[in-house]
Amino acid sequence: MADEDSNGGREADARRFGGPRGRRRRPRSRRQRVLAATAWATAGLLLVGGAGLGFVYYQLNGNISGIDINAALGTDRPENVENGSMDILVMGSDSRAGDNAGYGGDEGSARSDTAMIVHVNKQHDKASVVSIPRDTLLPRPSCEREDGGTAPPRQAAMFNEAYQVGGPACSVKTVESMTNIRMDHYVEVDFSGFKSLINTLGGVDVTVRQSIQDSDSHLRLSPGTHTLNGEQALGLVRTRHAVGDGSDLSRIQLQQAFMRALLDQVNSIGLFDNPKRLYDLANTATSSLTTDSELDSVGDLTGLAKVMKGIESQDISMATMPVQYDPADPNRVLPLDKKSAQVWKALRADKPIPKSATEGTAGSQTDIDGVVR
Repeated sequence: MADEDSNGGREADARRFGGPRGRRRRPRSRRQRVLAATAWATAGLLLVGGAGLGFVYYQLNGNISGIDINAALGTDRPENVENGSMDILVMGSDSRAGDNAGYGGDEGSARSDTAMIVHVNKQHDKASVVSIPRDTLLPRPSCEREDGGTAPPRQAAMFNEAYQVGGPACSVKTVESMTNIRMDHYVEVDFSGFKSLINTLGGVDVTVRQSIQDSDSHLRLSPGTHTLNGEQALGLVRTRHAVGDGSDLSRIQLQQAFMRALLDQVNSIGLFDNPKRLYDLANTATSSLTTDSELDSVGDLTGLAKVMKGIESQDISMATMPVQYDPADPNRVLPLDKKSAQVWKALRADKPIPKSATEGTAGSQTDIDGVVR
C-alpha cells in the first residue's frame, strides 16, 4: 500500500469518494487517526493494510458481505449531490437467528434495532449523526421482499419494519424517501459481531452516574467507572426500561454516549503498536459487517477510512430525529415534520444541524443526560 499520508494518495482517495481535490491538512498523530461512526469497523483494516500484510488483506476480503443497493433500488432515488460530503446509513440488526439466538425467540425474521444517518462534511473533518427511533411511525414505500414479491406501501409503519419486510434495500429506500437524501453507503453489524468487537478491543470504559438495573437486558451497573465487556456493552446499548423514561428515545441517548466512549477507547489503546490486536479487530469487524457493494472489500473500506481519518469524537455532533409521542399510543413516536425538514435540509446543504430543529422535541426531553459518559 502506498504511504497513506502522501499528498498524492490523499488526493486519489478524495477523488474516489467524492471529496475535495488538492486540499492539504496538517498531519495528525497516529493516535488521532480514528473514524466517525464506522471507526471500529475500518480502523483495523486501514492499519493492517498499512502494515503491508497482503495475505491478511485477501483473507479479510472474504469476510465481508455485500449487497448491491444500487441495483435493488434502481434510478428512482434522490439526486446524488456531488459536493464532497458523504451520507452513510449505519444499522444494527436484531436478527434472533444463529449466534444471536440468546436475545429472544427466532421469529424467522429480523428488524433493525439501531439506525443512524452519518453525514460526513465535504472537508471530511466533521460528522453529524442523526439517530432514527425504531418506533417511529412514518410512510414506508413499496419494497421488494427478500423472499420474493412486493410489499405494498404503508402510510404509517414502524421504521424498523422496513428491514423486516425488505432488508437493507428497503431500509435505505425508506430513509431516502423520508429525507430526500441519497445514501452513499450502507453499513450493518449484528449483535454477536458487536459483542466480539468489544471483547477484542479489551472492553470499553464508561462512567455511570446512577445505578442501572435492567432485568430485560441483564445489565447491572453501580455508579462509578466500569470497563464493559461485550455482553455488558450490548446490554447498555439495548437498555431502555432502567433509565430515563423507559422509551426508545432514552436508549438512543445511551447508544450515542457509548459511541463516544468507543471512539475514545479506540483512540487510547495503542492499536498501532499491537499487530495481533489489529488483526483480531479487523477479522472480527469484517466478519460481522454487511455493506453496500461499493464498500464490500478491504480496499473500499480502507479508502473510506483514509478520507475520514481526521474525525475524532469531539468532531461529531449527535442528534435524534425530531419526534413527538403518538397521542394514540405512547409506545410509538411521530415525526415532527417542520423540525425534521430543518435537519434534512441542513444535511443536504452540508451545514450543522440548527439547535432549533431539536429543541422541544421528545428526544430532547428525556432525563438521561449525564447518566453515562
